[in-house]
Amino acid sequence: MKFYDCSTAPSPRRVRMFIAEKGLDIPVVQVDLRSGEQMSDAFRAVNPHCTVPVLELDDGTTLLDSNSISLFLDETYPEPNLMGRDPKEKAVIAGWNRMAEWDGIAAGAEALRNHAKGMKGRAITGPVNYEQIPELAERGNKRATHFLEELNDRFAESEFLAGDRFTIADITAVIAVDFYKWIKVEIADEQTALRHWYDQVAARPGYVD
Repeated sequence: MKFYDCSTAPSPRRVRMFIAEKGLDIPVVQVDLRSGEQMSDAFRAVNPHCTVPVLELDDGTTLLDSNSISLFLDETYPEPNLMGRDPKEKAVIAGWNRMAEWDGIAAGAEALRNHAKGMKGRAITGPVNYEQIPELAERGNKRATHFLEELNDRFAESEFLAGDRFTIADITAVIAVDFYKWIKVEIADEQTALRHWYDQVAARPGYVD
């Protein structure tokens, strides 16, 4: 296998943490997004969507997003389990993971990509250029703030996002929280339940930059 990564991007970091939690050693190819390497002909041959992460399997199959990669790795290397052991648990974890993606990471991306000068003309990832919309940056910041409030409420009643154990949903959520540093949205002093969960996750061996 071969893992196409970018050390500065949140989406491939989800896979890095997943791999670290599994204790796997997979060869890595760094893709320099800042220089536009993802738009090169060489990388388009790997992923025509021009995004990372990508996991290239030994038979040449390419998995082109963090969820499909995580699903493959969880099925191939079942312990520790991170995506659910039975249909009910898998559905519950998938639901919370989706929430952390859409309300969490997507909110940060909306804020950053529609504001950062270095992303002018690149408001959406992929092979097509889209212009920034400043109003979406403002909305993304508000969504991010609300997401942290949602997390704090959740962790006031649950040790981890999807229940009583660490799962992929916690990986997605902690990466969203870390991603928000780029848009200057951080855990508030009064969000003590969120802070307790964050410190637990950040102390895990699988918590990697």
